[in-house]
Order: sequence, then structure tokens, then C-alpha cells
Amino acid sequence: MDYKKSTAPTTTITRDLRELETETGNVYHSIVAIAKRANQISVEIKEELNRKLEEFASYSDNLEEVFENREQIEISRFYERLPKPASIATDEFIKGNVYHRLQEQKREEIAE
Repeated sequence: MDYKKSTAPTTTITRDLRELETETGNVYHSIVAIAKRANQISVEIKEELNRKLEEFASYSDNLEEVFENREQIEISRFYERLPKPASIATDEFIKGNVYHRLQEQKREEIAE
């Protein structure tokens, strides 16, 4: 997914728990699904950022030479301005774009 075009808010907003609960029937299951999706998003963003910053890596042992690269700074700033993975995951969950399922054994335990 292209996280650069995400419509998720970049600031903290208050969510109605009943809105999160409607998809799974349990607010805690919804939070677990959102948390797992947020972890996936975080890993994808981190890998993408590392690939882009790897181009600027210097493998010299000289600590005195510190280069300020404007491109590298702009890339880092861009990723800092992106919405947080939890916000993106919550937005996806509310819009119904997150697939989740409950394992059979856990369903039976919940039903009891």
C-alpha cells in the first residue's frame, strides 16, 4: 500500500469505541487487529526508509568526516511527517480494509 497517500490524521484524535467494536463484536479483538496491522505497516515503512537511506551510507571509519546531505535530510523529514502506523491501521480498520479472523478454538472459548 502507498502510505504516502494515506488519509489518516497526523494528529491524535478521539475515537468512539463503539465504532471500533462493530466490526468484530468486541473492542479488544478490534484493538488486537489494529495493533497487528500497525506492526505490519511499521515494518514496511522502516524497510522502505532503510532502502532509501542505504544509498547515502558511507563505510569509512573516519569519524571526523561528517557529511550533511540535503537529500537524506529531506527523505528523513518526509517520513517523520507521515501519519503514525497506528493511525493508518485504525483508519484502514474503520474503512473496512483490514482482514481479520478469529481462530476456531478461541471462538469456542468465547461462546462458552
